[in-house]
Amino acid sequence: MIPLRPSQVFTTCASIARVQRTDGMVPWAPGLHADPWNHVEAAMALTVGGFVEEAVAAYRWLAATQHHDGSWCTYYLPSLPGGIEDGRRDTNVCAYVATGVLHHLRATGDRATALELWPVVERAMGFVLAHQQAEGALTWSVQPDGLSRPAGPAGRWALLSGSASAYHSVRCGVALAEQLGWERPEWELAAGRLATAVAFREDELFEPKHPWAMDWYYPVLCGAVGGEAGRARLRAGWDRFVTEGLGVRCIDDHPWYTGAETAECATAHAVAGLRDEAEALLHWASRLRRPDGGYWTGLVEPAGKTFPHDERSTYTAAAVVLADDCVYGTGPASTLFRGQGLPAGLDLDLAAIAEAELDRE
Repeated sequence: MIPLRPSQVFTTCASIARVQRTDGMVPWAPGLHADPWNHVEAAMALTVGGFVEEAVAAYRWLAATQHHDGSWCTYYLPSLPGGIEDGRRDTNVCAYVATGVLHHLRATGDRATALELWPVVERAMGFVLAHQQAEGALTWSVQPDGLSRPAGPAGRWALLSGSASAYHSVRCGVALAEQLGWERPEWELAAGRLATAVAFREDELFEPKHPWAMDWYYPVLCGAVGGEAGRARLRAGWDRFVTEGLGVRCIDDHPWYTGAETAECATAHAVAGLRDEAEALLHWASRLRRPDGGYWTGLVEPAGKTFPHDERSTYTAAAVVLADDCVYGTGPASTLFRGQGLPAGLDLDLAAIAEAELDRE
């Protein structure tokens, strides 16, 4: 297995840049909506591919559209009046800007842009952590009026993959603050509570979405479940979600193999130290690559039909670029998803338990 050649990374990122609007927004595909999480994913890939000006424009679009409370809407569609398709706020989506800005700083050394974007990150973290539940999980969806309206049992309106991703983002926020000369110990405490919820209270606190691949690998990808526990989790779910030669099924009982899930799962395996599996997954994702560097969103097998029909999504292309960078360690920010230089987070409840155990001894 070999990494993408620099020319391949360039053409893939060029395929993303061609979809980017003049205001900096990166839609999923031409004519489709954008969401801030996948928008940040695209910006990180653009940075890796050397499209630094385009990446900065993407982050400035976030700065221009951020609401006063630090949030963004779930979906933006410029063809609609006001440009908003779905006004709900997703906490994990809003948190991801911290990952993007730290990635940009590590990849480019551009401290001036990081300082410019720091208020955006700080406001976003304020919004996200205001919706952290007492047990540590994040409320997933917040209505435009600021209220959460659960659809499931009380206390379970949180998503495992979302809280896991936000755990990584909050850690990135802490690390970014430190690099810019500030301290945010309250964010570190919040990260610890998130990690505890994801690693130890999955069945209690989160909406059951076991058929979805993301709930399988995201706790490992984001560092909440590490070491042998992380490797055991990935091995336990492999046969449910992975088909040799095809990649990862988005949903365990559907024959839809998606590039983004396959690439992200490769990143998770790299984080867990399972290099052979990571390389294999990236190799299988390559069958979705198109001559112009873009990637089909997914294929339905065994027919090999694209789904959505003929869709080449910017977020799939971005996920592949970032996974390739992480697995093969080719760029200056390639270790970010491995957790290098990120705090683990501190949970005072766990610290108090550990101290009590020592006292009893």
